[in-house]
Amino acid sequence: MNFSSRTDLTINSGLNDIFKTRDSETISFAGGLPDTDLFPRQELAEALQKVITSDNPQILQYAGKQFLPLREKLASKMQKEGLLTQPSEILLTQGAQQALSLIAQLLIDPGDGLIVEGPTYVGALAAFDAVEPSFYEIPVENDGINLTVLEHVLKHHEVKMIYTIPDFQNPTGTVMSVAKRKALVKLANRYDVMIVEDGAYRDLRYSGTQLPLIKQFDTQNRVIYVGSFSKILAPGIRLGWLVTNTKILSDLNALKNSCDIESSSLILQGVNQYLEDNDLNQHISEIHRVYRHKKEIMHQALINYMPDSVKFNNPEGGFFIWLQLPNEYDMNQFLNSYLLPKQNVTLVPSKNLFASKNILNQARLNFTGSTDQQINDGIKRLGAGLKDYLMKKTVSC
Repeated sequence: MNFSSRTDLTINSGLNDIFKTRDSETISFAGGLPDTDLFPRQELAEALQKVITSDNPQILQYAGKQFLPLREKLASKMQKEGLLTQPSEILLTQGAQQALSLIAQLLIDPGDGLIVEGPTYVGALAAFDAVEPSFYEIPVENDGINLTVLEHVLKHHEVKMIYTIPDFQNPTGTVMSVAKRKALVKLANRYDVMIVEDGAYRDLRYSGTQLPLIKQFDTQNRVIYVGSFSKILAPGIRLGWLVTNTKILSDLNALKNSCDIESSSLILQGVNQYLEDNDLNQHISEIHRVYRHKKEIMHQALINYMPDSVKFNNPEGGFFIWLQLPNEYDMNQFLNSYLLPKQNVTLVPSKNLFASKNILNQARLNFTGSTDQQINDGIKRLGAGLKDYLMKKTVSC
């Protein structure tokens, strides 16, 4: 029996490899994992207990519709960020991943042009692979997507959608400038293209000034904003949301209903109760304190242990530091031949973070999911492995 080629594309995306570790001795900088000590377990437990022991006999019944009180709180959150949105423009999803999958199903037919950043989020590529688009990859610069290359692609190809992560981009950690955000919307208007703005890391700024959402410059309802509770509460609750106009939202909701009928009413009401009883901003401030420290530990360790030929950045937020070897080296080969078997450290090589799969010399390092000691020890091992690898490659050449 032959199954759809879409499953082959998704299986080969590299998404599953991110969560694999060799054994308990392996230090993993691969997965985009939050620090488990920061999950508000007690507060969430109390909120869920309050909901499930309430006098409402329908709490575990089919709800049949999106939970309005939580959408109202999210609308208020977005309004405080400067986006004048209403609860009727918010769709609750099973994490941001489902939002991306639904958007791709709605907007993209096989062969349609889809612009992604290079590199980009591997999970987004997996979601998009399933609808078989024609990818156009635009380089990411220090201040966001390369607009010159972008406009050239838009001018010469039929494109349906642009996917971007403007705030602490996964995987590079870069932030798109205000000027580029404005220009991106103008280009989308000119060439009749939709924009998907992935804001999964937007709340995780540890220094510098927060910039406006791309959607704040949206004049023609072209921008769909995607948010997530995974990084600011816990990924296990599988709760995200998107913001768009009511027509597109209705279509996306119809697709969602065909997949899961509805999100878990218990989770939606539990998170809503958590937000009633707790200060989310205070919780996020604690996340900032911890992750700022972890990032500084990793950045200093990279300064201490990396060979001179290795480049790395120091982002102002997010989950990741971006590593670059000289062009002639293959990070995937290094991981499998040197780093994992000899140093018991893993990371995400750049190959699967590019739609083209042809950039091999770079890698993503996660600093949020490891302890301070693991970060320092893992980067020390990474440095030792790189020195050995680079020296042997140089000798062989």
